[in-house]
Amino acid sequence: MIRRFLRRDPLSRRIALTIVAAMLASLALNFLFVEVAGTWARPPIERTGLLEQIAATVKVIEAAPAPLRAQLAHAATGPTQEVTWSAHRDELGLPAGGTQLIANKTSGLHQLLGDERDIRVFNPADWPSGSPLGRYAALIQLPDASWLLFSSPERSWGLDIGTRIAIIIALGLIATVLVAWLATQQLAKPLQRFASAARRFGGDLRAPPIKVEGPDEIRQAIIAFNTMQAQIQHYISERTHMLASISHDLRAPLTRMRLRSEFMEDFDHQGKLIRDIEEMQSMINAALAFFREDTQPEQSTAFDLSELLQTIIDDYRDQHIAIDFHGPAHLVYEGRPLGIKRVIVNLLENAEKYAQQPAIALSSDGYSVCIDVSDNGPGIPEASLQRVFDPFFRLETSRNRETGGVGLGLSAARAIVREQGGELALSNRSGGGLLARVELPL
Repeated sequence: MIRRFLRRDPLSRRIALTIVAAMLASLALNFLFVEVAGTWARPPIERTGLLEQIAATVKVIEAAPAPLRAQLAHAATGPTQEVTWSAHRDELGLPAGGTQLIANKTSGLHQLLGDERDIRVFNPADWPSGSPLGRYAALIQLPDASWLLFSSPERSWGLDIGTRIAIIIALGLIATVLVAWLATQQLAKPLQRFASAARRFGGDLRAPPIKVEGPDEIRQAIIAFNTMQAQIQHYISERTHMLASISHDLRAPLTRMRLRSEFMEDFDHQGKLIRDIEEMQSMINAALAFFREDTQPEQSTAFDLSELLQTIIDDYRDQHIAIDFHGPAHLVYEGRPLGIKRVIVNLLENAEKYAQQPAIALSSDGYSVCIDVSDNGPGIPEASLQRVFDPFFRLETSRNRETGGVGLGLSAARAIVREQGGELALSNRSGGGLLARVELPL
């Protein structure tokens, strides 16, 4: 059970781990700031170590005669501290005030120099803003009322408390945003692949199943989707094979009916029966061709869509049928060229049979490609604009048995377009005629 629990990866745990990782990253960045950039900080003078260093120097200088104290102070000056002796406090150029050290709160300095001694400390913030003299300093009064000033030029610069807090907050935000972005990417990738696979399945019913990955919630959704996809594919496959088998099996009785009709004495009824049999055979042949193409899908490839349309137009021109074209000279598209060619040819054949002046217009907006096939014919009644896509549906006023159509062309054309994630729609033009729009996604 423990091993099973460890293998689980719920979304809630990922969110919790993201919060913990953000906090740890924030602490790590702040620790790095304190350790590496500690010289930029301005701690209180009690934590600089300056007070402990000056105790011995004070003892030596105050034991010397007053005339020698200035020289001794100069001699005690080094790279880490500057020592100045003065008989009067005003001569040292210090700002007013300063923080007086209390004996019981000072780390050993009063114990070495005496509790009654006046000791004042100055932090860089005690100096006027922007003053070049701003530094750490310790002012000690000697028994003869003279003064010793110890200052640390090395620590006269740095970041004040407000700037340090701002940097710490900024580092915390950077760490949080960075970890949250990485975690979001880890969560978003399975969702993006899931959405992409769902869109692909909408345009290709034979799309492979989605790889199961991500948190448990996303995994469960992917498994459910894969199950549904497999059931749909199985249902469509069974339906296609069943209808193809029925259409194929109908050929035998139709052939027998055709043979028997040859022995009929009533020639009028014989002709009518033969025409009905031929129409049924045409419908069966069209159905078998439709199902055969459905079971043998064409592979997608990149091709010049504009050149394909120009080739179709040239074929019609060889038959002395003029078709106008409007669109770019070249437009690369990734899809199924033979399927698209079949769709456009079907639309052009309808326009040429039942209308006049067919035309093709090609356009793209960067997100999709539109192929418009228009004519100047009578159009289609509004109530039948959708019904013409039903299998074996024919408009009585424009289609009859003499034309050879069985009502599968538009149905097959829409199926081909939808398999590529697009849509085929019909509409009547305002100036007369029919507009068939094929919209394919890029």
